[in-house]
Amino acid sequence: METLGFLIYPFLACVMLIFIHTYFGVHMLERGIIFVDLSLAQFIGLGIALSFLMGLGDGGSYLFSIGFAVLGAAILSLSRHIARVTNIEAFIGVLYIFSLSAAILVLSRSPRGLEEFKAILSGNILWLAPGNIIYSFVLYCIIGGVHFVFRRRFFELTREGKGGFIWEFIFFLSFAFVLVSSVKLGGILLVFAMLVIPALIGRLYTKTPGAVLLCGWLVGVVVSIFGLAFSYYCDLPSSPLIILSLSAIFFVLLLLKGIKGVSHIAL
Repeated sequence: METLGFLIYPFLACVMLIFIHTYFGVHMLERGIIFVDLSLAQFIGLGIALSFLMGLGDGGSYLFSIGFAVLGAAILSLSRHIARVTNIEAFIGVLYIFSLSAAILVLSRSPRGLEEFKAILSGNILWLAPGNIIYSFVLYCIIGGVHFVFRRRFFELTREGKGGFIWEFIFFLSFAFVLVSSVKLGGILLVFAMLVIPALIGRLYTKTPGAVLLCGWLVGVVVSIFGLAFSYYCDLPSSPLIILSLSAIFFVLLLLKGIKGVSHIAL
């Protein structure tokens, strides 16, 4: 019973991350910009790293992350225009390595640089305070509500590019605000995994957004339960274990679908 009480907050955090990021993952897969989450999260991580270097507290760190989130959202809102000039995935990759390299340089000047860098990448989802959970829940509900009300417009924007810069900016800004909270909850790597892998698993067997969401949510929640329990009892880092579990399930399901496809061709 004591173990259940200890794991309830990490589990709730995982459920929130799965629900909001699988939704955005459906959009990113449709857009074909898979690594936008990784690059934007790392860009926000650069802001957090700068706040660490300057010795700012939680308030200063939050302001820096918000500032970099808004700037990153503005840059990515121009992605359709950038795609006319250069390969957009390559641009997103360059943004990621720029942010990562800059963060490493910044944290190299901090006495606790390695520890802080690890916290940005992997987070520490087992040791979350109730306040973090409540704040993130309220934020995700507000953003989720906005996307539900304007879901038709956002999906038209994703599929057909209808909406212009303002709606594109609103989309990426809402995503960036989600990332500001998510990176603090689970770290960059877990956030990226929860954006891409559940949606990919869903798309292996269905193509409609609603079905992809339901499939991704179900798999993500089950894996989170397993990963958190296993990491607690075996004293292993939670985020890497959940990422490995999600990845393993994706590879197995992909292999099974590939074998099924080959057998159909043979018949």
